[in-house]
Amino acid sequence: MKDYIKQINASAANELQARNMTREYLQARILQLLQESGAFATWIFHGGTALRFLYRLPRYSEDLDFCLLPPSGTLNLANTVDYVQRALAAENYQVEIKTSGKTAVKSAWLRFPGLLYELGLSSHQNEILSLKLEIDTNAPGGGKTTTTIIRRHVLLNLFHYDQPSLLAGKLHAIFSRPYTKGRDLFDLFWYLSDPLWPDPNIEFLQQALKQSRWSGHVVHSSNWAQVMAQKILTLDWKKVIDDLQPFVERKNDLLMLTRENMIKLLKKSPRCKP
Repeated sequence: MKDYIKQINASAANELQARNMTREYLQARILQLLQESGAFATWIFHGGTALRFLYRLPRYSEDLDFCLLPPSGTLNLANTVDYVQRALAAENYQVEIKTSGKTAVKSAWLRFPGLLYELGLSSHQNEILSLKLEIDTNAPGGGKTTTTIIRRHVLLNLFHYDQPSLLAGKLHAIFSRPYTKGRDLFDLFWYLSDPLWPDPNIEFLQQALKQSRWSGHVVHSSNWAQVMAQKILTLDWKKVIDDLQPFVERKNDLLMLTRENMIKLLKKSPRCKP
């Protein structure tokens, strides 16, 4: 499998892209192992990596984000990541696991020490490539799910939120996140630029905002774009671009991602009513 990573990295334009491609292959392999473990019976895939795998979002991503299908009882994260670790170890990967579970959002970090050095992507023998699994065990209600079969390095049958719920989840992330994450804004820009993408799942968005104690305007189907436009005006756009820059496939996309263009999409999109 490491030889396969070297093959795909041969097409990389630079070291940063090769690192992103390495991480993405590992994400695919981990998703395959989660599928084999039975996790997708109750783990709903969402977030930026889900958009990348399902709809070819033109940016790389870091984490694998899931929600536990409500109500699904307890989550045995330790057993699941142990299965993943043993399978990767059998393929000659050195994998270190660290878990955190003191809140409703459970996390597991999979650390690959020395892999970047082995692949010729680092001069530091002990540099670590990390991937994080994050599972929200108290997901808001109202989300709709579906399954999609894809091939991205491996064959996957992904259990995930549907398109309206994915958009609602991204809106919630931007509204509620206490810091600026440029990748969220790029994803929203990408959503809005697609006239065929359906309206957000407002029930899911409202329940998510209520759960996160949102103190802003009440968001509904006729004002979500206006409320988002107001939020966009408050953001430090330099932070947006700085966060996003290492992850975009095409640097020219950064030139289009301006505050003015985002507001224009929010105002002119046929499904938005600002």
